[in-house]
Amino acid sequence: MSENVERAPVACPSCSPDQETVHEVLTTGGGTATVRCTECGHTHKAPLESEDVVEPTVVVSQDGDSFTATVELPADEDVDTGDEFILETDEVLMQVRVTAIEVGPEERVQRATGEDVDTVWTRAVDNVSVPITVHPRDGEGDGTRSLDLHLPGDEEFTIGETYEFGDEEFEVEGIHVRDDAIERYDFQKLGHEGDTVLAKDVKRVYGVDESSKAWSAW
Repeated sequence: MSENVERAPVACPSCSPDQETVHEVLTTGGGTATVRCTECGHTHKAPLESEDVVEPTVVVSQDGDSFTATVELPADEDVDTGDEFILETDEVLMQVRVTAIEVGPEERVQRATGEDVDTVWTRAVDNVSVPITVHPRDGEGDGTRSLDLHLPGDEEFTIGETYEFGDEEFEVEGIHVRDDAIERYDFQKLGHEGDTVLAKDVKRVYGVDESSKAWSAW
């Protein structure tokens, strides 16, 4: 689960069925891999040479719920907290981020080699729930309210920009970054104009209300 994307030479049934092109390896398992052609973007299954693999348990947290699955890893590949990978099972296909690595009963580490991993704890990051705290401008109105937005993980929030979701409109004035994403940013609490955070990295967004009907007498 290193940050480098694995690549392999594979014939693409869409753009080059008679010759190999460079493909990104998305998932592996069962003697085949899910690959994506870097020439045309076509995703398909392809056989790859076998290697020593392990199958640790993966616990996925999503919107307060969790489920378990297994994932195939090269036995000699490092797994790091903060890594992201595509989890593919018969029921789901999603992007997840490693939040903890268990190498023994109640023994958690920041990094481990695949063969040493018992359980990988993760959370879904392709679609996430983002808590928003909105307060009235200049302290007017009845007080602060909370929102819970369900957004793609790659949605961006930028300090100083105004966002509109349905009837809600607010200007972002502060963002609290999740613990498992701190290394991607300068600080855990951001408040300078122009600072940008991906939705999947947000612990909470703080905004000033801009809704036209907010805090009305109704």
